[in-house]
Amino acid sequence: MKKIFIAGQWKLGGGKAIKSHYPADHSENADISTASSDDIHEAIVAADKAWRNPAWRSALPSEKAAILFKAADLLEQKKTFLAKLQTRDNGKPITETTGLVNSAIATTRYIASSLETLDNELTNQRIQSVLTFTTHEPLGVVAAITPWNSPIASEIQKIVPALAGGNAVILKPAEATSLIALELAAIFEEAGLPAGLFSVLTGKGSVVGEAIVKHPLVQKISFTGSTSTGRHLAHVAAEKLISTSLELGGKSPTIVFEDANIDIAVNGVIYGIFSSSGQACIAGSRLFIHQNIYDQFLDALIKKTKNIIVGDPEDSNTQMGPLISEDHLSTVEHYVNMARDEGGNIVAGGQRLTGDAYDKGAYYAPTIITGLKNDAQVCQEEIFGPVLVVMPFSDEETLVAEANNSIYGLAAGIWTEDYRKAFDMAKRLEAGTIWINTYKKFSIATPFSGHKESGVGKEKGRLGILDYMQTKSIFLNLDEAPNPWCETK
Repeated sequence: MKKIFIAGQWKLGGGKAIKSHYPADHSENADISTASSDDIHEAIVAADKAWRNPAWRSALPSEKAAILFKAADLLEQKKTFLAKLQTRDNGKPITETTGLVNSAIATTRYIASSLETLDNELTNQRIQSVLTFTTHEPLGVVAAITPWNSPIASEIQKIVPALAGGNAVILKPAEATSLIALELAAIFEEAGLPAGLFSVLTGKGSVVGEAIVKHPLVQKISFTGSTSTGRHLAHVAAEKLISTSLELGGKSPTIVFEDANIDIAVNGVIYGIFSSSGQACIAGSRLFIHQNIYDQFLDALIKKTKNIIVGDPEDSNTQMGPLISEDHLSTVEHYVNMARDEGGNIVAGGQRLTGDAYDKGAYYAPTIITGLKNDAQVCQEEIFGPVLVVMPFSDEETLVAEANNSIYGLAAGIWTEDYRKAFDMAKRLEAGTIWINTYKKFSIATPFSGHKESGVGKEKGRLGILDYMQTKSIFLNLDEAPNPWCETK
């Protein structure tokens, strides 16, 4: 039975145990203990005490950075193990999980390095004989709630900036993918992070997550997941008047102009939707192709899609692994059937994969659908699976209107050799991240955020640390004379 990590102690939680399964064949990974209400209270009270402790609160940036650098070194030493563990946890191909571990290592080192240059600010002096400046200080206890699709990257992107900002973190991983979070607890413990600053509480989001965010000592909610859950957490935060970082759903458009390099664009579009089996909030799930190259591009797209290697996630040749669960596969099937009912044509995929090893897991073929308009339900709702809807366009004004006709605004892709056109289009699209002639490329130095119902707040970059801090303004009087207002005339 896997223990949970509470304020520097490994304990069996008081909640009902859960099981971790390997999505490729549904074999059991481990039994995992979960947190009770008493465990949650204990962890949060200890966290509140730990971040207030002068040993951490007043630690020099270099001292905090040293712990984060040590954690990064441990992540690198255990890279192969962590990649395999995440593959076992959520079924992503080993090449992809290795990339995610590398991303986590880079994130930790970048944030640690940034601590040395995260300066306070001497503001413009506008008052005679008064020195004004601002400082950035911790918020307190941060609730970090993470999804199952890319756990190690999502968790590090919350844990490390929050700790760098001087906070304590209560991590609630997705119920289906708790193993990586527990390994991260062991890594930060070994790196020398003071007890109480980091706890991992496993269990159901509706039970454990809910209790964490509603606890009066929690001062920030950082969540990655569905828009519906994010909206609920925003209401909780509003009641408590605390801040949030919410990275939510997406229905991202990708646009291929007539002058695009066909080979580069086809490969990019395929990677943008079918990597991670489409289980990514940024997946490029709506494709708009200029009508003059529509048939040519679609033919090339279908041909390459049908050659995608779907199979054993632990095989380095595999490009697409299984979906996370049978329930999720049923959801994807439901949307594809809905597309058929709406008049869509399934030109690739459109069915569960069966036979041999496929029968043991939740495998679904990479799917392409044509014949629908942008207002179709499958074009408006997030499927979170390997399903691409393709539509032609001719008029750019109509294209922009349709690309922006979504409640979401997380990402978008543009494919063209005309960089003036690309830049103009990037400014007109309502999305937090725009890729031009590439897709799903990230830099820890560049902030990531969503527009509209894709979220609020930001992650990554130096601003990502400040998102876990609050600003204090200080006015220092340099005048030795008393305030004349109080003098009697």
